[in-house]
Amino acid sequence: MSELVKLAKSLSTPRGRRQAGCFLAEGARCVLDSLPYFKVRSLFCTAAFAAEHPELPEPTIVDRRTIERMSQQQSPQPVLAMFELPEIPPFAYDGRLTLALDAVQDPGNLGTIIRLADWFGIADIIAGPGTADAFQPKVVQATMGALARVRVHRVDNLAETLAASGAPVVGTFLDGTDLYRNPPELSPRPIVVMGNEGNGISAEVEATVSHRLKIPSFPPGRRTSESLNVAMATGIIISEFSRRIYGQDSI
Repeated sequence: MSELVKLAKSLSTPRGRRQAGCFLAEGARCVLDSLPYFKVRSLFCTAAFAAEHPELPEPTIVDRRTIERMSQQQSPQPVLAMFELPEIPPFAYDGRLTLALDAVQDPGNLGTIIRLADWFGIADIIAGPGTADAFQPKVVQATMGALARVRVHRVDNLAETLAASGAPVVGTFLDGTDLYRNPPELSPRPIVVMGNEGNGISAEVEATVSHRLKIPSFPPGRRTSESLNVAMATGIIISEFSRRIYGQDSI
């Protein structure tokens, strides 16, 4: 068991995940939602949790102390699983609404954005250099199982990927046009770029943007915060786009 504890701890690093070929998911919601989509390497839970969930595939019963030793959380839950890293195909624009992330570094922000994408039916996210690893434990936990239904494509050069996609590219800027008064055309569906928490969209990626947007504050002209959190801004934009698209066809 000590080797399994050591393996679980190693999954906190990109190198550890690459070497093991798996990632860690914790908590009932995250583990149970992921079971139909990812291949289980090992699943550990307490006897009480196993009794409540007879559908679990061959769980290894362990005590709470062992769970605590394996966990990456401050408040460990009674179940965790090691899933094999999936093979994610190269990104190919298929005409659907897509998100692109330009060095979104915070794991909590990335996890929330993946969860938002799942809620609004967005199947693909392009992750440029500097973006957090979607399979690190904090991101996996923040997605609450949504990672099972959203493909995160890591690319070496986000600007080149966007330029080659042939899709309209939407980005948010302080000098952009009002999201509600002058929205972009949504046919074909755009790729929506969200920028780094501190620096926004990089100059290279900005050069690929065909429609510059801003999210206005209300009431207009009121003194307010300098900017929105990137995950909050993502939710506002894709919610508005989905509102306009919904009922015409799927996203």
